[in-house]
Amino acid sequence: MKADMKLLRWGFALLLCAGCAGGEEVDENMYRAEFETSKGTFVIEVRRDWAPLGAERFYNLVQDGFFDDNRFFRVLDGFVAQWGINGDPQLQSSWAEAAILDEPVVMGNTRGRVTFAHGGPNTRTTQMFINYGDNSRLDEMGFPAIGEVVEGMEVVDALYSAYGDGPPTGTGPEQGSIQAEGNAYLDANYPELDRIVRASITAGG
Repeated sequence: MKADMKLLRWGFALLLCAGCAGGEEVDENMYRAEFETSKGTFVIEVRRDWAPLGAERFYNLVQDGFFDDNRFFRVLDGFVAQWGINGDPQLQSSWAEAAILDEPVVMGNTRGRVTFAHGGPNTRTTQMFINYGDNSRLDEMGFPAIGEVVEGMEVVDALYSAYGDGPPTGTGPEQGSIQAEGNAYLDANYPELDRIVRASITAGG
């Protein structure tokens, strides 16, 4: 009788584990991040095998809430939608020297792909962009994609873009001023910018 009860408990535990896993194989190379924005929600699927260092940094930024209340400060039709400067200057400055090393471009910059911005070799920190079109010319410049938008690309397409690029090529938000003054600068001078309400990891990890 005791042996039968042990077998029953063992079988029940196996059923519970199968239910937790949903009977599906977990892909450890992938996770998904959901971005709730002022225009709606989109989902990014990140692939660690595309750019491991970038994928890990992006995961930590999402988990830490770094992207919450960020503005899409550089939205250029047909090119990119860019974000990743925190609205709190003190928090932003703490990441200024936290650059990650460059990685080879395994997957390039086509429509919907998500990539770190950088200002030269080994300078990727917190800024990201989503490609609006075929930006494969960025591949040769060392911009490896870490993932792609798999849901809600129409939301990304609808982000406010009328302010255009920043100086010196345009009159849009100036990145140095965002870093120094945060969202106060953007809200006072560029109030129509769309924002990230909340970013969260929703699958994988």
